[in-house]
Amino acid sequence: MDLRRLNTVGIVPAAGIGVRMGANRPKQFLEVNGMPILALTLGTLQDCGAVDRVIVVAPEEDVEYCRGDIVGHFGLDKVMEVIAGGERRQDSVRLGLEVAGEDFDLVVIHDGVRPLAGGELLEKVVLAAGKHGAAVAGLPARETVKEVDEGGLVVRTLDRSGIWLIQTPQAFSTEILRKAHERAQREGWSEATDDAALVERLGVPVKIVRGSERNIKVTTPLDLEMVRFLLERGG
Repeated sequence: MDLRRLNTVGIVPAAGIGVRMGANRPKQFLEVNGMPILALTLGTLQDCGAVDRVIVVAPEEDVEYCRGDIVGHFGLDKVMEVIAGGERRQDSVRLGLEVAGEDFDLVVIHDGVRPLAGGELLEKVVLAAGKHGAAVAGLPARETVKEVDEGGLVVRTLDRSGIWLIQTPQAFSTEILRKAHERAQREGWSEATDDAALVERLGVPVKIVRGSERNIKVTTPLDLEMVRFLLERGG
């Protein structure tokens, strides 16, 4: 399938406050090598030929900062809008979908704090979504996986051969993703931790695309140091 025929919008959820980082500002605005993490992430989408336009979903109080100091300052002209996010990540993506309207065939969701995904992975996920309707990046589990009860006791050991750790980017047919979010809002689905979980509840199969170990989600200070290290090494 020719990626050039797929009109694709990227939605970048970046409205979190980053409690686990322990910093005095949201983690997406912390700097690595002189650039905010969010700017690095958006730069990947900017340079990716599989993505046509981008919508950034930011904390309400930081919308103007994102527009001027990140999008404007770094010349990220694929960004069509910066909007305020909702209470949950799920709400933020839905608001981004509303802004996207009916002009796009595919939507690719990518966390604002995954700056090292790389354009090649983005293209692979978009291409898979164009073929299958839904696709996510992920890595097979390498450690032993155990189910644990509320008291901290092991219930059972799971077969890790079928366990994958899911990342973003995640890409979907716009029609499918919109239906999933509309149903989630209508029926009160609130436990989903990613968009694929909502799509799965529609009964739509989701294709796994092998992700990257470099595709770190910056959540803790150690994650930030890992990203800094990889960038310094040409990561």
